[in-house]
This record gives sequence, C-alpha cells and structure tokens, in this order.
Amino acid sequence: MRRTRGRVINVDSLQDFDHRLSSGARSLSGWRLRSLDLSDRGRALRSVEVAGALFLGCTLQDDDEVSVRARGAVVFPTVPDSPVDTYRAMLYTPDELYDAADYAQSFDARVYAWSQRAGADGDGALAESLHDHSIALALERWVHGRRLVGVMGGHDAVRGDVGYADGARLGRMLAQSHTVATGGGPGAMEAVNLGGYLAHESPDAVDEALRVLAGAPAFRPSIDAWAKAAFAVRELFPHGADSLGIPTWHYGHEPPNAFASAIAKYFRNAQREAILLEICQAGIVFLPGAGGTVQEIFQDACENYYADESSTAPMVLVGKEYWTRTYPAWPLLKALARGRAMQPHVHLVDAVEDAAALMAQGV
Repeated sequence: MRRTRGRVINVDSLQDFDHRLSSGARSLSGWRLRSLDLSDRGRALRSVEVAGALFLGCTLQDDDEVSVRARGAVVFPTVPDSPVDTYRAMLYTPDELYDAADYAQSFDARVYAWSQRAGADGDGALAESLHDHSIALALERWVHGRRLVGVMGGHDAVRGDVGYADGARLGRMLAQSHTVATGGGPGAMEAVNLGGYLAHESPDAVDEALRVLAGAPAFRPSIDAWAKAAFAVRELFPHGADSLGIPTWHYGHEPPNAFASAIAKYFRNAQREAILLEICQAGIVFLPGAGGTVQEIFQDACENYYADESSTAPMVLVGKEYWTRTYPAWPLLKALARGRAMQPHVHLVDAVEDAAALMAQGV
C-alpha cells in the first residue's frame, strides 16, 4: 500500500511536496521523494530538516544537493544514459509505451534496444534492477484493494481465430467480478486484456472489436499495423475498464498489448513471472499454450501443493483434449493434487464459460 503518512512517506509529485510543506511539515525524515524536479525548490529545502530523507532520482541544483547531503539526507542520482526512470512511482500506460507512430521509435522499442546494448554492464544492470524494484512497489500499490484473477495462454493465438475470440469472451466474463491480469503480451494475453477492457460494454462490442482487429492478425510482419488496429478499437470504445498486463523486455521482440490499462513492465523475466503468479490470489485460468504456459501451470501448482486450506487458489485448465493429449499436463496436475489441500481447487473444463463460472464461485 502506498504510504502517505506515518514513519515512511512516499512523495511522488511536486504538488504533494508543496502541499505538505504549506501544511506545516518541518522535517522530511522518513520521506522518500521520487523523480521530482526540485531545481527551483532550494529555498524550501533549506527551510526544513532533511536528515533521514531519501531523494531518489530527483533533480537538484548542485548547491542544494551539497546542502541536503551535508544535513543528513541520502541522495540517489539517476543512472547515466538510462532511458527509464529508475525510481518511477507509477505503472506504465499503453500511450507511454507507444509514444510514436513508428514503433521502432517508440519508448518501448528504445528501451529494449538499450537493454540489448547496455543491460549487461554495471550501470545498465543497476538501472534495470532499480527500475524493476520501483515497478514492483508501484504494482503493490495498484493491486491493493483489487481481487485479481490471472489468465495464462499462448502468445501465438492470432486475431480472427476461434481461440482468440474465446480469450476475449473469457476476459470480459471474468472482469464482471474480478480484475483481470495477464502476461501483457500478444496472442491469448491480448485477447483476455481486450475482454477485460470491454467489460462495461455490451457483448456486441467484443464482436465489433474482433472485426477491427482481424485486419492485422499478428504483430508480424508489421508491429505498426498491429498496434494501430488496437488503438483504433480503443478509440471506438474510449472508456475501457481496468486490467493489468505484466510483460517483460526480456522478450522485447514481442510488443506489449494496448488493452491493459496498467502495465508493469519488467526487465527481469524470472521476477515478472513469480510476481504474476503471486498477485493472482483469486486463481488462474490456463488457456492452451506451449512451453511457457506449461511452465506456469507447474509453477502455480508448486505454490498450491505446499499451501494450506486457507491459501490455495483455484486452477482451471481450459481444453480437455489439449491438456490430456496434446500436452498432457492434466494427468500430472491431478496426481500432484491428490490428497492435498489443493485437490478440490484444480479443474479441467472445455468451455471458457465454465472456467468463468468456476472463478466467479471461487472454487
């Protein structure tokens, strides 16, 4: 939860900074000031005690920085040449990541290119680690008070396919009672975020959106055309509901989808995968997928295997033929669950409607 009072106070805007000082604050002890441009707040900084304050990526005049350091504050500067705000306090939005008509020039693409050049060196690795820590804190604040249900599935699902349409319908149904979370990428992940985005629209809106998207079925050969179709849907339905995407620049060749209202994008894929499973306390639905989805099934199963009755979360696999014959994860999952607290909470269904109904019941 975002701390705004008590021993630790997060100050993420100049408006908040000015308000607190005008309200009588005389000590910044315990304050964590993130990415603020304080270059014209020198007089204000000299009027208060700063011992015990953390200035994280803030812009300060040289003499102001010397002053606050000398009086007991800790100043963490930005990492040189990093394109990301290593101390950002908010999750990303689609408009931030797609800030250029040409995807190759967008913030998302620029960060991925930088990570390939500099991510392995000392400063680059430091910037990535600080950034991912800040995103984790922002995500913790975003999920507070929400009941998240996750959906995992393959990135190869193509707009216009039955599987993609099923994912969109599933996302819309789940979003009637939960906040939907996905891995934030293309394919089934995009379909589910699309459904979550259209949660407050009529069922016909999903069909209309699918017709628009079918004109650019996949992000290959053109990410620009693929993204343009998604933003066209957002213009048709500008009042989308909240949903979450958690993609990674580790798979930077796969662009994030534009239907998640909040995007927690990480550099470290292992951290991202663990967090995605952790925050989906209402359970996870697994649509057909391959290696990545199978891995996620058993990562989640491991958590449930060692959980007690009070902390197990439902697991629903969609596609009986797929999960018993194509990739027979179900027999092993069922065997693992036998006799454990998780046994009544693992399910195999054929229809996304059945998966949504189970999640609505919380079983």
